[in-house]
Amino acid sequence: MIRQFLPVTALLLGSAFLLFAGGINSLILPIRGTNEGFSDVSLGLLGTGWALGYVSGCIMTSPLVARVGHIRSFGAMAAIAAISILVSAIVIDPWAWIALRGVCGFCFAGAAMIVESWLSEQAAPEARGRIFGVYTMVNLGATTAGQMMLTLGDPNGFVFFALGAIFYCMALVPTAISSTKTPAPLALVKLNIRSLWRNSPVAVFAVFWVGVSNAAFGTLAAVYASKVGLTLASVALFTSVPILAGAFIQIPVGVWSDKTDRRRVLIAVAAIALIADLAFILLAPEGRLINLILAALLGGSIYAMYPVIVAHANDHAEPGTAIQISGGLLLTYGMGSIIGPLVAGFAMSGIGIRALFLVTSCSHFMVIGYTIWRICKRDSVADAEKSNFQPATAGRTSTLQTMESSNFVRRPQDQFRSIREATKSKTKSSR
Repeated sequence: MIRQFLPVTALLLGSAFLLFAGGINSLILPIRGTNEGFSDVSLGLLGTGWALGYVSGCIMTSPLVARVGHIRSFGAMAAIAAISILVSAIVIDPWAWIALRGVCGFCFAGAAMIVESWLSEQAAPEARGRIFGVYTMVNLGATTAGQMMLTLGDPNGFVFFALGAIFYCMALVPTAISSTKTPAPLALVKLNIRSLWRNSPVAVFAVFWVGVSNAAFGTLAAVYASKVGLTLASVALFTSVPILAGAFIQIPVGVWSDKTDRRRVLIAVAAIALIADLAFILLAPEGRLINLILAALLGGSIYAMYPVIVAHANDHAEPGTAIQISGGLLLTYGMGSIIGPLVAGFAMSGIGIRALFLVTSCSHFMVIGYTIWRICKRDSVADAEKSNFQPATAGRTSTLQTMESSNFVRRPQDQFRSIREATKSKTKSSR
């Protein structure tokens, strides 16, 4: 087992550095922006800028790598990401930060695609599921650790910007000194809305609104927590707990969706998210504990919806088109991610901080209503014809390369066996 991970250790380490820096970057900007008096609209536009850059990176990285190579492309993207966070510390201006956040999103998407391509190339076919399971856990752990670093110092200084830049640069080192062969060409991403809609209207409609809600919450959760009066440590927990809850809940949700109509699972999970939204609005919680509990409930549900939607779409996909379907849904999710933070920023600026949950609740209501209507119009897929449920965290840590490299089209039992083995391996190594 250890031998299977030795060839990819450097790549996993590089990915950990990249996600650690990304965790710092994603949290320092809204917290520092709030302290600087930036408007909620401008803080929401940070998420819009990121989403624009991320979608552009998913589309444009493949031809760039084909022209100049993997190592040069990765080096350029890591370096530019480091530059962007350093410039953010020098130029304290919301519009500059929005543009720089877009640049960082572009670089982050490209760097992630290259690392995933490299992992896929180095992983033996029989170990690929386990390796990508560990890769997912490393990314989630690194992101959380990066966010929690902000509890150790003053976010109003230069230190965390410099620390983020340092770890972006450190991500360069493992790939730069690696002696492994050049990976295969990257996956190409194409968006064909008409084909996606013919395949599964529920998937297209739902993934757009999930993009709206997830990006709005992911971008502005720190702003809400800060303005509701939570301490810096609690703000970091408020943004980290939903990600971890979403990661832990995906496997039981996936097992459930493999046994029944995935649309019913989507409705149930969206209903839980809607309950959490309404609790934030109606209860107006101010205490640390209740806010963290509701954040975990909301995060566990909203971050479990995307993989259910992708699995449902692939249930209806023609043979050989699963990757194209998944890539198109990723870009559709990105379109919603562009709109969500912008709308939520305006709502919070005009109505109040809890308007964030008005936006997310409307999104979840749309998902529930349309999915119920489609259940009345179309029968479910037979269990024997279902594709597999693939745990995924869309938008910030998932690219089309993730789906292709981790063998998205494997059967459900094979995927979950790989995840369980990866979890057991990590537990043994920690002992």
